[in-house]
Amino acid sequence: MSDAYQEFLANKARAAAAVGFDVQPDRLPEKMKAFQAAITGWALRRGCAALFEGTGLGKTVQELAWAQEVRGETKKPVLIEAPLAVAEQIVDEAKKFDIDGVAYAASQEEAKTPIVVSNYDLRHKFDFEAFGGVVLDESGILKAHDGKTRAQLTEACARVPYRLCATATPAPNDWTEIGQHAEFLGVMRAKEMLAMYFVHDGAIRANEGSASDGWRLKRHAERDFWAWVASWSVMIQSPADLGFEEAGYDLPPLRKHQITVPVEHRPPDGALFQFEAQTMAERLAARRQSLPQRVDYAADLVRSAADQPWVLWCNLNDEADALVRAIPGAVQIAGSEPREEKRRKLVAFSKGEIKDLVTKPSVAGFGMNWQHCHATAFVGLNDSFEQVYQAIRRFWRFGQLHPVDAYMIASELEGAVVANQDRKERDFERMQAAMADHMRDFTRRAVLGGRIQTSTYAANQQMEIPAWLTAA
Repeated sequence: MSDAYQEFLANKARAAAAVGFDVQPDRLPEKMKAFQAAITGWALRRGCAALFEGTGLGKTVQELAWAQEVRGETKKPVLIEAPLAVAEQIVDEAKKFDIDGVAYAASQEEAKTPIVVSNYDLRHKFDFEAFGGVVLDESGILKAHDGKTRAQLTEACARVPYRLCATATPAPNDWTEIGQHAEFLGVMRAKEMLAMYFVHDGAIRANEGSASDGWRLKRHAERDFWAWVASWSVMIQSPADLGFEEAGYDLPPLRKHQITVPVEHRPPDGALFQFEAQTMAERLAARRQSLPQRVDYAADLVRSAADQPWVLWCNLNDEADALVRAIPGAVQIAGSEPREEKRRKLVAFSKGEIKDLVTKPSVAGFGMNWQHCHATAFVGLNDSFEQVYQAIRRFWRFGQLHPVDAYMIASELEGAVVANQDRKERDFERMQAAMADHMRDFTRRAVLGGRIQTSTYAANQQMEIPAWLTAA
């Protein structure tokens, strides 16, 4: 290889170098769990890091403790960006752990405390370079936004010396999400990551389809890739992944109930029989056709367990309107409502002031901690497994004391949607287990001692040109 290319590879191997500082463990909040303190200390040494942790593992207190130490190191305030209504939960969490100087602000002019908490949709009202550190709470939400949002945040924070991302473990094989985090943290550009560790199968263009369509991890680069990821991120599902034995980190049962409601068959024009919906147009028509039956079933569920709170998820505005009419006292949160009204209702449900909530996964499916609720129903399903996964995790997370019942209500014409969700869930669980196996040892060594060898992978494996290419 040329000297220039060797230098390029060497630079990439050094890209994940630590830029932080050491902190004595006794400086961190006493109420933190041992594994939380270990991860926070590692993130401070890193300076720019990502916390990919399962829901309910205490990412919020880790963010706050990290922010408190960065504030002391830089003598500048730290900004925590969060989804709508999650900011209030962060401020409340600070009080629980005796972390002072934390307050919500809607603009730079209102930012008067050492640790400032705000919302993503107000980012344009802040001067990021005025802060010594920035935390992206629920940073996985960035991939659900348009590319412009990601680009703005990455550019705005590029000159902030300390950066922390925190979100649940990325979906296995969603390589783009990992690359987006690496790019925000200044470790490596997403496109460079794909070029170094992945090969594109060519069936789909790189900018089409899902986040990782067509990209496949090079088999001979697999170990180096996961070692590189572990050099700048922690990826765990429970304290046991780091070797910690902590009581209270066993999830209660998750009970999924597949409900299939019958509908009056109305074959499309020119057809003798009603077939299972396949195309997007057919699925939408089937959902509208079965709307009364699905809503009635959901309302019966709520009436049968009227002593407990419910969250009813839908996808169509007509579904939400019908649910509010069918369930006395139910409150709807619509995407079209003013942000302050949405925030007020989300907080009210969190505090138990609203009993039954009707909303969409795209509105409230990220960030909220709703362990006080353990009954939920999906009155409208679509093909987005991630939305369903995230919505259920609002309840089924560490700290939940009851089994969680999730009812998936669909018509008999929507079998294709249900089967697609089931397939994606099986694939997700299989790939997540494989990803955890790859990362476990790397993460333990990085957080608890010893240094992870930064990637020395070089794309210099000899390749044999097919004979048909060399033929005259």
